[in-house]
Amino acid sequence: MKNFFGSIFINRDDLREAGINYPIKVEYYKITNEDKMKQKNKLIYGIQIIKTEYKEKIGVEQNKIEEITNDEREINKFLNIVKENEVTPIGLEDVIIELKNMQRLAKNKKLSYNT
Repeated sequence: MKNFFGSIFINRDDLREAGINYPIKVEYYKITNEDKMKQKNKLIYGIQIIKTEYKEKIGVEQNKIEEITNDEREINKFLNIVKENEVTPIGLEDVIIELKNMQRLAKNKKLSYNT
């Protein structure tokens, strides 16, 4: 299942600076896989990003990562981060890896303070 989370148009000044003279829209979705939910008996969230370039011919690029977390608050936080930072499909995997690494480091740091 795919739920719309939000969309943005990339800033025109940033596009012009990069030599791009056409609008680009990026849409963000929270996704779940009902088949896997039945197998694992819990909901697992992922992210899908769709980028649309409005040139003479409309171009669409997309990417998704299906199994990121089973925590809806966490996936919403990740979605806010990718949206606020205008992450496109090509950068999705790198950003999620980095967010998960930062999360692990923070968790380990808490453990070391408690010992």
